[in-house]
Amino acid sequence: MTLAQLARRWDRMRLRHGICLRAIERLPADHLDAAAIPAMRTPKQLVVHLYANVLAGMIEGILRGRIEEIDERPLAAAIGTHAELLRNADESFARASRAVAAFTDDTLASTVTTPWNYEARGSSMLGLMEEEYLHHRGQLYVYLRALGAAPPSMWDFANNAPAYRPRTDARA
Repeated sequence: MTLAQLARRWDRMRLRHGICLRAIERLPADHLDAAAIPAMRTPKQLVVHLYANVLAGMIEGILRGRIEEIDERPLAAAIGTHAELLRNADESFARASRAVAAFTDDTLASTVTTPWNYEARGSSMLGLMEEEYLHHRGQLYVYLRALGAAPPSMWDFANNAPAYRPRTDARA
């Protein structure tokens, strides 16, 4: 993978993040700590996992050469409102974006270790992060339906917040 390819992939993550923010917005504020799906995380815990461990945690880990699991419990406990949950997700995306901006060719080619006894090149770990992100975003969609809310279309990038909409192609 080249840095130009990484830039295109991260731009797709920017669009996906915009969709995910819209999904988080649709979570009923009075059900953030509800057991929406028995024996699974609460909606708030799922969002914290998705952003703290999967998105920011894995991207920062790729940059370090070592992915580490983050204890999500205190992070989730510190979030009391719907607005704080959204802010936490957006701040995690910003952290991940800063880390991606620091990637080099060596970052992408270097071996990254994990606490799951798995190691791979940084570029492969980026793919793993994308798979995990989309998997947990899918869970979020199930939670929305279980709580009586309709998820946003996963392709409706045009209705994302302006920072998360498709960029205009300046080529004529």
